[in-house]
Amino acid sequence: MNEQVQGDSLKDEATRAIEEARVVLPGIQALFGFQLIAVFNERFDKGLSEGEQVLHLAALCLVALAAALIMAPASYQRQVERHLVTRRFVNLASRLIQCALWPLATGLGLDLFVVTRMIVGSVAAAVTVAVVMWLAFVALWFGLPALHRRHDRNHPDHSNADDGSHDRPIHHVP
Repeated sequence: MNEQVQGDSLKDEATRAIEEARVVLPGIQALFGFQLIAVFNERFDKGLSEGEQVLHLAALCLVALAAALIMAPASYQRQVERHLVTRRFVNLASRLIQCALWPLATGLGLDLFVVTRMIVGSVAAAVTVAVVMWLAFVALWFGLPALHRRHDRNHPDHSNADDGSHDRPIHHVP
């Protein structure tokens, strides 16, 4: 187990989970706002087929779901464990934040398809951009952490660096 986890109290973990959600939420809200505005644009009606408009609606719903999942830990904490900090809450918050990334990645991918198709005019190019970007999101948000966890399991002493300093935190996140 690395230094950052060993020294964290349950309260620190809960605080960090809520802060992580607060960091992601404004981006989701901004994206959601732009998605809503797009349907009132004249090009939306004229430039997209009915199927592509439905894809945009699906993307909108997925981003809304991501927002709901990101906000759920704070709502849960306020209603169920208002004056407590429990391992159950920390685990639930972590799972909800992770779960939010799937619909967010998919919603972004669908909207990238719609926008690329509208700008470039090619379905093949739109599919390529959407799939490549979706794969990038998945690789960065899930693949990279999985690789790091696998590395940590295989090298629990983190002995790859001469002094081991690569795993020491530069500063502690409050």
